[in-house]
Amino acid sequence: MSRLLLAAAAALALVPGVAGAAAAVQGDKEVARVTSFGGACPNCELSGRKLAGAHFLGANFSGAALVGSDLRQAHFLGSTFAGADLSRADLSDSEIVGANFAGANLSNARLRSTEARGVTFAGANLTNADLSSMEATGANFAKSSLRGASLRSAELHGAVISRADARGADFRDAELIGANMVGGQFDKASFRSAELTGAALVGSSFADADFKDASLARANIAGVDLSRARGLAQEQVDEACGDSRTRLPGRLIAKPCAGGFRFIMHPMTPPAPPAPPAPPAPPAPVAQRW
Repeated sequence: MSRLLLAAAAALALVPGVAGAAAAVQGDKEVARVTSFGGACPNCELSGRKLAGAHFLGANFSGAALVGSDLRQAHFLGSTFAGADLSRADLSDSEIVGANFAGANLSNARLRSTEARGVTFAGANLTNADLSSMEATGANFAKSSLRGASLRSAELHGAVISRADARGADFRDAELIGANMVGGQFDKASFRSAELTGAALVGSSFADADFKDASLARANIAGVDLSRARGLAQEQVDEACGDSRTRLPGRLIAKPCAGGFRFIMHPMTPPAPPAPPAPPAPPAPVAQRW
């Protein structure tokens, strides 16, 4: 039995009622096609495995290694992958609900068109990751590394990207409505045609960032240094909420919003994890003749 099968067997043995469907094993990199994982398998070695469409239900894979694994269309429900290594893994078109990826390594990973609800990526390494067209409303990217990451056309409504390192990231056509971008590094990032309505940019750096055709309606730029940003026009700045400390390129002038500006953070409550799978029914008693 290969190391992979031992790891999978250990994961299944830890939790009664975990369903699995096995197929033929073809080579060391093939995995028995387990449809559902649960229980705990911290520090498991599952790198390079084919787990497309797998279901992780309330599972604990903290610190697990899934380097380069195929997790397309997988479902991560109420599971934790804190500190796991998913570098170069493919999670495209997956569903992630109420999951914890805090401190995980997702560098060069693919999360294209992934749905992430109530998910935390706080402190995660997403350097050069592909998150384009991702639906991550209310997701937590605080203190994460998004350097060189692609978030083009991503839906990041109310997302927390505070104190993140997003230098060189691509936010073109992204929806950052009400996003918390306080204290982040966004130098050389592209916000072309992005929607930043109501976003908070306070305390962040934007040297050489591109804001061409971006919407800044009621965005909080009070005290923000945008003097080295590119693509800004007066009509964009007129819609934002600035003050006398806001620094802008050229002769652009920031103005306060009518009635002032209030930024209210509502803590996101992640969805409750799903109930574990029901155990199989016991076999019916066999009648005996006396």
